[in-house]
Amino acid sequence: MSRIDRLIGLARSLAIYHGIAGRQRRFRQFYASLVEPGDLVFDIGAHAGNRTRALATLGCRVLAVEPQPDFTRLLHWLFRGHANVTVLDCAVADRPGRATLAISQRTPTVTTLAPAWLAARAAEPGFSGVRWNERVDVETTTLDRLIAQHGVPRLVKIDAEGSDPAILAGLSHPVEYVSFEFLPPAVDAAEQCVRRLNEIGRYRFNCLMGEGTSFVSERWQGEAEVLETLRSLNRQFRAVDVYARCEPAARGDVGQTAP
Repeated sequence: MSRIDRLIGLARSLAIYHGIAGRQRRFRQFYASLVEPGDLVFDIGAHAGNRTRALATLGCRVLAVEPQPDFTRLLHWLFRGHANVTVLDCAVADRPGRATLAISQRTPTVTTLAPAWLAARAAEPGFSGVRWNERVDVETTTLDRLIAQHGVPRLVKIDAEGSDPAILAGLSHPVEYVSFEFLPPAVDAAEQCVRRLNEIGRYRFNCLMGEGTSFVSERWQGEAEVLETLRSLNRQFRAVDVYARCEPAARGDVGQTAP
């Protein structure tokens, strides 16, 4: 059954993230408003590589980081021969070391390093059919270490199923753009991320609903305003991407993309 579950999970992710007509074009149009060819981008939680694919097509240099063994193999295969894509087989956390990854083989999009997040989701009706039926020991690194090794990115995209606050705890360099994902029932984690970002820089925020590519607000919001927006969202099981933009004066030289 495990092999069947893994195949179903892989097929589901490929269908969701690569099989919907027009999605890649919309992602490219969206990201083209944030990054330029040659920019370095970190795709933290690259999963099936749909964001990496869009960013690489725009000419960005992409560091795709993914801890799930099945998906790191997929990423190495998808981006073989792509000189502007580097795939790292590890997780990002608040400190380097080792951690236990809880994998849902049939629904790998909810694989997580965060036990508290898993426990909370497992108790919710929308996750009643999900089983985290595999545990894997994985290497962890931090955003600061990745920056020291690869350079300062223009954009850090994070999709880590509850680990986003821990990932940002390992970042002390303000970068121009950071995005993280959360579920409305887990708004506390989003609040932690917003506050952490404003500890390391002066950020303003906007949101995308689900896999959308249009910002909810016509303008970037300050901390108090975006927290009010996040708390007002319906507590439904629809993911929200929060984008943070650092003010140039707060970035200084650190926020410039390294060669």
